[in-house]
Amino acid sequence: MADRPVPFWRKLAEAVGLTEPGLPAPPARTGSRPPAPAPAVPVAAPAAVTPVTSAVSPATPAAARGTGTDAAGETNTVGAPRFPAAADAEALLDLWFARAEDDVVAWRQCVPGPSAAEIGTRLSLVPAAFLSDGVAILPLAEHILETEYSGSRADAAARRAQDVLAVVEQVRATGSSAARRGAALVLWLWASDELHGPLSVPLTVVQHDRALAALAFRLASVVDPAEWVSDADRRDEAARQFLFWSGHLPAGEDEATARSILGTRDSLQQNAALAQSVAEHEHRLEVTRRLQAARAREAAARYSNE
Repeated sequence: MADRPVPFWRKLAEAVGLTEPGLPAPPARTGSRPPAPAPAVPVAAPAAVTPVTSAVSPATPAAARGTGTDAAGETNTVGAPRFPAAADAEALLDLWFARAEDDVVAWRQCVPGPSAAEIGTRLSLVPAAFLSDGVAILPLAEHILETEYSGSRADAAARRAQDVLAVVEQVRATGSSAARRGAALVLWLWASDELHGPLSVPLTVVQHDRALAALAFRLASVVDPAEWVSDADRRDEAARQFLFWSGHLPAGEDEATARSILGTRDSLQQNAALAQSVAEHEHRLEVTRRLQAARAREAAARYSNE
């Protein structure tokens, strides 16, 4: 008799329970439950969603065990919130800046999507295991992409899946707990339809890799992903960043309103320690825009003279 295919949520539950090679496995917690393997089983309530601390030995690298010096010069210890040190935050930002994503162009391309509140609700329903330091994001991504692009062998779909996996590999290579957990939360947002039903407006799939990079590198560099779940303002910020870099305006908002609200929430823009890096990046983008505009004018002039 042929083997039955493994249900998607069983695959996902097993993947969440995995720990990346080379990282310490999170200890079992009394009274905690694994992610639900089937839609009939509810996931943890928002108040119960807490990061899982890692059991480590003194030989474990600082990046893996969550110790080091944070942006304020205070030492993080095991059991404390894992937040990138200033140098680590800049390293994550460098990966984001290397993509040369232009927010001016991105805003012009946005189409209506679900509301920020709807995405925030999905974030609040995330199973706790997605916030584990060692959550294995590669098998998670592979199972989710298998569902996302199942039945599609189009070259464009295959390229999009490979683009997402390339970002996942970048996240893993950083050794950053914040980047890993940020990526896992994005993967949860894509997978949550299978448990909680489709969003009111389907998300486009064109910018999956950009949205993953934005939250894993840009937002996770300044706000610990645990706060995207536990803090209402940071949850709204994460939801809006996710929608924007996915190519959507929140439902009921025009571009001006969405830009204004996100501007007041944007932790990176308000981070004094990283202000210089942000300013330099924005300057490079402005120079690129001017060069592109100049080339377009030259091309138009040549065309009209021919």
